[in-house]
Amino acid sequence: MADKRKIKSEASSSTIDNGKGESVVVDVGRRRSSCGYCKSGSNTSITHGLWAHSLTVHDYQALLDRGWRRSGCFLYKPEMEKTCCPSYTIRLKASDFVPSKEQVRVSKRMQRFLDGSFNIKNSDEQNEFSPASSAQKDIIVDKPNGLQANNIDQMIDYLSDQINSAVLTCIEKGEFSSEIQFPKASVKSVAPNKRKLQVEEAQYLVYTSNISFQIAAALRRVHKNVGTEKDPKFVAEMISNHLNNSASAISLSVKACNGHINFYSTETQAQADATLGRPGVSKGSSSKSTENFQVKRQNLEIRLKRSTFDPEEYELYRKYQIKVHNDTPDHVTDSSYKRFLIDSPLIFVQSNGDGSVPPCGFGSFHQQYLVNGKLIAVGVIDILPNCLSSKYLFWDPDFAFLSLGKYSALQEINWVKESQSHCPSLQYYYLGYYIHSCNKMRYKAAYRPSELLCPLRYEWVSFDIAKRLLDRKPYVVLSDFAILQNEASFLPNAIEDQIEQEDFESNDVRIDGDEEMSEGAFEDSEDDDDELVGSETTSLVPAEMRKDVSNIVISLRGMHLKYKDLRHAFGPNERNYLESQLDRYVTAVGTDLSERMIYSIG
Repeated sequence: MADKRKIKSEASSSTIDNGKGESVVVDVGRRRSSCGYCKSGSNTSITHGLWAHSLTVHDYQALLDRGWRRSGCFLYKPEMEKTCCPSYTIRLKASDFVPSKEQVRVSKRMQRFLDGSFNIKNSDEQNEFSPASSAQKDIIVDKPNGLQANNIDQMIDYLSDQINSAVLTCIEKGEFSSEIQFPKASVKSVAPNKRKLQVEEAQYLVYTSNISFQIAAALRRVHKNVGTEKDPKFVAEMISNHLNNSASAISLSVKACNGHINFYSTETQAQADATLGRPGVSKGSSSKSTENFQVKRQNLEIRLKRSTFDPEEYELYRKYQIKVHNDTPDHVTDSSYKRFLIDSPLIFVQSNGDGSVPPCGFGSFHQQYLVNGKLIAVGVIDILPNCLSSKYLFWDPDFAFLSLGKYSALQEINWVKESQSHCPSLQYYYLGYYIHSCNKMRYKAAYRPSELLCPLRYEWVSFDIAKRLLDRKPYVVLSDFAILQNEASFLPNAIEDQIEQEDFESNDVRIDGDEEMSEGAFEDSEDDDDELVGSETTSLVPAEMRKDVSNIVISLRGMHLKYKDLRHAFGPNERNYLESQLDRYVTAVGTDLSERMIYSIG
């Protein structure tokens, strides 16, 4: 069957510990580096870092709920009030998820691809699927079955998708700014009494879109200086240049006209009405737009496997990094790949059948997506007691037309839903960091209803509440706003009045929460070792202000002892320095975790 899916769990050769191991970490201090999100040399990202020799899934779950993330065996947490791009942990309760129209469209597109009604123009063999290269992405078309009769909605969805793809192509080619998240296209059909006939070409206007005006406005808001790229006419021309193949595949022509993107039919007026499903017109008319190419049904297989090095995965990763992220080939090495996406400190926990662990177990996994046996995408995930934490996704650029970033996110959310019957504690989908000040990272809020973690009290706050403050100020103690809302629920204007009284910084760019910019969903920045050099010198915390660190378990020369039992072994200066470091460590991970994990100093 075309839509057959298999979920496989493959064991690796790593030791099964069933959660009886211990978390052993090294505090590497605060790190200063150039920001990987705003990419400004003058802006700085400051993080607190830990190196984990081993980490239980329960401890990592607790760290996630305090704003930490991992890159390989390196754990990091941004210092929110000091970093240039505050990063908020974002999660979604899978059972409450409501897909947007765009997300539904992505699922339907994949299904059409699998059942054979998704078409690619100029294929050498109509009965065989041959994916286009990334350089040929402009000729990929997605023509729904039944397009020839009474389904205007399908045609509008199709043309909207093609315009959105053309905008992405303009961004990739540098024709539009990559720092802006553009609105989605809206296409409208033109009523017969409002159609204009291009006499010289005998074409009738049947569809139109004004997206160029919205894009031009977004460009003007960010780039104040005047330029032709902010002119709707220029924008419409750029987009139209990438739409010719998509339109001609369904016997339409496309033309930019005074900032509008217009689609014209080369058929007679009566045939155009038939294509649009107008009443009183025969639906038996035949034309190029009614042809159904025969495309082989595809088989999608989804495999869940333990995190281990796989040569096929590595080759796909290289292709993705070079073509999508423009990395140089010598930068994408097997060692950097292993360090980033294979190495994991998480101690694997095997299912014991009592409902506390899912059948696949807890730990680090790769979820592979294969079409007819060909690997097209890999999702790097951690499965923990309360959640599936999405870490990274890489995919074959030849299959960009399937929006694999969105599709894989939907699959991961669905996996959490299905797993609740085996493991009731598994309820959430963690999407990594949400960065409101970075347009490319706002797409994560499209998976609704989501929550953001308060960076001070570590309470979860509805995104809809948090967004109102984040629109005005990059760093916010979110729980203050939630508390105010609860206390002032009987006064509808109290919250808004409080907001207006604050001295907020205004953002130049405002976008809707359900817009998506990046197809590579959930791509946390890869912090290689050389990007994390330059650890700051930490000033000593005065003794009278320090927290109680006596119960922290210290690993020293193979021995595990509580600090209170080791304190006498250090001289006054060593003791003063170490206690200051331990105080900082307790602040970063919390008292419970600091006394549960083992602090290694040699």
